[in-house]
Amino acid sequence: MKVAINIKLKQGVLDPQGKAVHHALASLGFNEVEDVRIGKQIVLHVSETDEEKVKKRVELMCEELLANTVIEDYEIEFE
Repeated sequence: MKVAINIKLKQGVLDPQGKAVHHALASLGFNEVEDVRIGKQIVLHVSETDEEKVKKRVELMCEELLANTVIEDYEIEFE
């Protein structure tokens, strides 16, 4: 089973990388861009086939290692 974890900064957390990209886009003439937030995606291939079991395990992985839950939110998608 393929699982995608999308991680992004929580609302209100400053995103200096996003600001730098926004500034660079504006300097290249892409003025229609109002804001940029940078995130990351982690893709896992797991041997388990029970989606509920996988979801619980992946949530545990996110809470313990993959996401900094103090400043980041995550979403789990099954592909």
